[in-house]
Amino acid sequence: MQPSRVTAVLGPTNTGKTHYAIERMLGHRTGVIGLPLRLLAREVYDRIVKARGPGVVALVTGEERIVPPRTAYWVCTVEAMPEGLGCDFLAVDEIQLCGDPERGHVFTDRLLHARGLHETLFMGSDTMRQAIVAMIPQVTIQRRDRFSELSYAGSKKLSRMPARSAIVGFSVENCYAIAELIRRQKGGAAVVMGALSPRTRNAQVEMYQNGDVDYLVATDAIGMGLNLDIKHVAFSATTKFDGHRMRELRPDELAQIAGRAGRHLAAGSFGVTGEAEELDEGVVNQIVNHQFVPVKKLQWRNSDLQFGSIKRLLQTLEARTDNDWLTRVRESDDLAALRSLGNDEIVAARASDGPSVRLLWDVCRVPDFRGISKGEHASLLMRIFTDLHQIGHIDENWFALQVARIDRDDGDIDTLSKRLAYIRTWTYVAQRKGWLRDENHWRDQTRAVEDRLSDALHGALAQRFVDRRTSVLLRRLKQKESLLADVNDKGEVTVEGEFIGRLEGFRFRMDKAGSPDEAKTLRQASAQALVPHFHLRADRFYNAPDTEMDFTEQGGLMWGDQAVGKLTAGDDPMKPKVVAFVDDEAGPDVIAKVQRRLQHFIDRKVATAFEPLLALKNDETLTGTAKGFAYRMAEHFGIIPRGEVAEEVKALDQEARGALRKHGIRFGQFTIFLPLLLKPAPTRLRLVLWALQQGLQEFPESPPPGLVTVPAAQDAAPGYYAMAGYRAAGARAIRIDMLERLADMLRDQNSKTGFEAVPDMLSITGTTLDQFADLMGGLGYAAEKGERPKVKAARPPIPDRPADAPGDMPGEGVPTDPGEAPGPDLPNPMPDEPTTVPGDAPTDLPGMPPAMPAQLDAIGDSTTGIVEEGTDTTEAPAPEMETFYTFTWGKRPARQGGRPQGARRSDDAPRKAEGGQPRRGKSDGKPGGKPGGKPQGRRGPKPDDKPQSFAAKPARTEKKIDPDNPFAAALQGFKPS
Repeated sequence: MQPSRVTAVLGPTNTGKTHYAIERMLGHRTGVIGLPLRLLAREVYDRIVKARGPGVVALVTGEERIVPPRTAYWVCTVEAMPEGLGCDFLAVDEIQLCGDPERGHVFTDRLLHARGLHETLFMGSDTMRQAIVAMIPQVTIQRRDRFSELSYAGSKKLSRMPARSAIVGFSVENCYAIAELIRRQKGGAAVVMGALSPRTRNAQVEMYQNGDVDYLVATDAIGMGLNLDIKHVAFSATTKFDGHRMRELRPDELAQIAGRAGRHLAAGSFGVTGEAEELDEGVVNQIVNHQFVPVKKLQWRNSDLQFGSIKRLLQTLEARTDNDWLTRVRESDDLAALRSLGNDEIVAARASDGPSVRLLWDVCRVPDFRGISKGEHASLLMRIFTDLHQIGHIDENWFALQVARIDRDDGDIDTLSKRLAYIRTWTYVAQRKGWLRDENHWRDQTRAVEDRLSDALHGALAQRFVDRRTSVLLRRLKQKESLLADVNDKGEVTVEGEFIGRLEGFRFRMDKAGSPDEAKTLRQASAQALVPHFHLRADRFYNAPDTEMDFTEQGGLMWGDQAVGKLTAGDDPMKPKVVAFVDDEAGPDVIAKVQRRLQHFIDRKVATAFEPLLALKNDETLTGTAKGFAYRMAEHFGIIPRGEVAEEVKALDQEARGALRKHGIRFGQFTIFLPLLLKPAPTRLRLVLWALQQGLQEFPESPPPGLVTVPAAQDAAPGYYAMAGYRAAGARAIRIDMLERLADMLRDQNSKTGFEAVPDMLSITGTTLDQFADLMGGLGYAAEKGERPKVKAARPPIPDRPADAPGDMPGEGVPTDPGEAPGPDLPNPMPDEPTTVPGDAPTDLPGMPPAMPAQLDAIGDSTTGIVEEGTDTTEAPAPEMETFYTFTWGKRPARQGGRPQGARRSDDAPRKAEGGQPRRGKSDGKPGGKPGGKPQGRRGPKPDDKPQSFAAKPARTEKKIDPDNPFAAALQGFKPS
């Protein structure tokens, strides 16, 4: 007799391997095909029945057995394949499962021992090529290529998942959660899991295949040969629990599932969704190119069993092999059950001979469909074995009670699923030959219960995960039927009388509180009513005045309270582009009209806010360096730190500078800027345009208007404060125009010997003394803190005068309470008019006598300790102390303004002091000089060369009135003599 021809058909998914096996089997008189799942077995069984009729086709799985009298073709799960039939043809599908830790030993046994009389066929992945050749030397290998292209689509949100997609999860809870989300967003999904009965699974698949729903949520069960109309496969996770631990799926396992996308010649794609991370590029290349690590080890368990005793059976089951390709499978559930029952004395006594040991082994192979504890499963098996051993069959009363307890079709999805798992156990038992006295009755009975539960579960799944209204609308849309849709004057959209959302600007928003959010079918239905409404709204928007529109600090474009677009960077920083927020359903005409109107709005906004800058840029009379500098100003939106253009400024001659000053440019010591652009409106727009140019993801907001200084954020984007019209110095940032005024004041101070802050400095910066010291540190000055007794001048007697007489001193009426002194962030609405406190010249200035004579008389001679007779000898109270800072030029700060701050004169500063006297030149040790060369540190004051200094403190005590001053006398109400 000619030996069986063994062929291995290997390749990726969608190569027609299963179809080829069916064709080959039907070419023989008899045949057996083993499949990895009972769902796939049922699908193949139905195909062969259509070709040959039900009278010659058998279906044998763990829970189902259909065997007609004239069976010629057997369709089975691999575990249920009959042995010793002597059929002409034999095939095993998904042979790469030889490497599976759970079921691999069964597939390996079929690879080694299962043969057809004339032809044997193994179908599976190309990773099995080396192993098959090693185990079957005479095998013929056929390599098959995929019919269609498979590509990687990356990550997609569920809300953007294309139609005809399958979302894969690896737990029941995960699948249900995904299906619920799809119901809300897409109208519904079918659910396919390995734990479902074939009847439920077929009903769910039919719902997907006929178009009632466009989405399928499944476990990895779809990876084993199920042929469905799937265009895209998305993994919601890339890890699974394999019964022992959570592990990452191997590339070949991912490819087996991803390959379900694209059937026959139709291309398919795969990707990830939800919380699943993007697949590595190497993994993607392996899947797309079908190149995986070959299988190195095949799971194996000895099939040459000996049933002399339980101990001997265990020894043969645990036997090892010397074959390098085979590795012993880890302890399986049936072996664990045998070990557990074998330890029971009663079971061990009953299983004392070969037939009883064989019976015990058959009982131990009943799967734990219920998923309960090993102890409970062992108790169930012990009861079955006891009945079979004692009375020859299972007690039918007890069996009927177990089935009756499950025969209820009420409850939720979880309850029905649990009952289905339980009935699978009794269906499996009923399929065992000779275990029940009336086998046919109980097979029909358990099958009927499973069918009822399957129908109930299908109904529950459809009710929970499918929106019936959406399904109806979907079918009517496909059939081109008109829908009752309406849009009222408030933008509320109703379909078939039900409120489903509203229009916001030119985009449709689904109602989250009502129907499924962003459901595609409802959106399509509403589009029929929205298209004419879009055109009417676009006409009204195009004719709306600019006052109804505005831009946000994040670059958004608003029409009233509705977002209608956003700004994007253009080729010219002063000419941003716009993107309109318009739904595609509105049509290209509406999109173009809205975008054109928004562009007109922002162009006019820029022209108005930056009129001085645009006039500077477009001035044709400017030439040479002046013209180039004008373009530099335009590139920087009218504000440039001087340090960035120091050489360019140096290159400007007086004529060029004069031409630029005519446009309002101020050449400050720290910044070159257009003062008109420091107003709130240009600043707000400038920051948006600058953020667009920089490509920032989050745009910084402009500081509150009117503040001279603001807190300086450490994480601010480089260049932000310049664009906001400020300069960061220490913990705060100061407005650049106020900084230039401060620089003018600092220029008159001696930065070598040291100076103290005058009240005007605190006034224009709006800071406290400590804040001012920190700000000066940020500008490069060293601040030395000290304390000294607070000296108050004696108040002179005030002559009697009428109550309504005017004050006799400048500044009378100024608050003297420290709490009324100007604080930080004092509002200053106009850039060139800082808030100041009039009449606050200090009275306790260094260089003045430390105390008035009247005070000296009260204190006495403190140097000699002599006290005049009659003087109170009580110890004088401790003098009140005050804090002061002495500022010297200390260090060079970050280069933002060029030369050392405070040591140079701005180009626009007056060149003469008040009164027409020229200012002093470089430092000569006198006030008003500039430090020459590098700072040499603070020089201590000499008794005969003490610089005049000032301190910021509460309002002073009024000085005496000069009686010879006619102005002061007039203020006091005196008449000149």
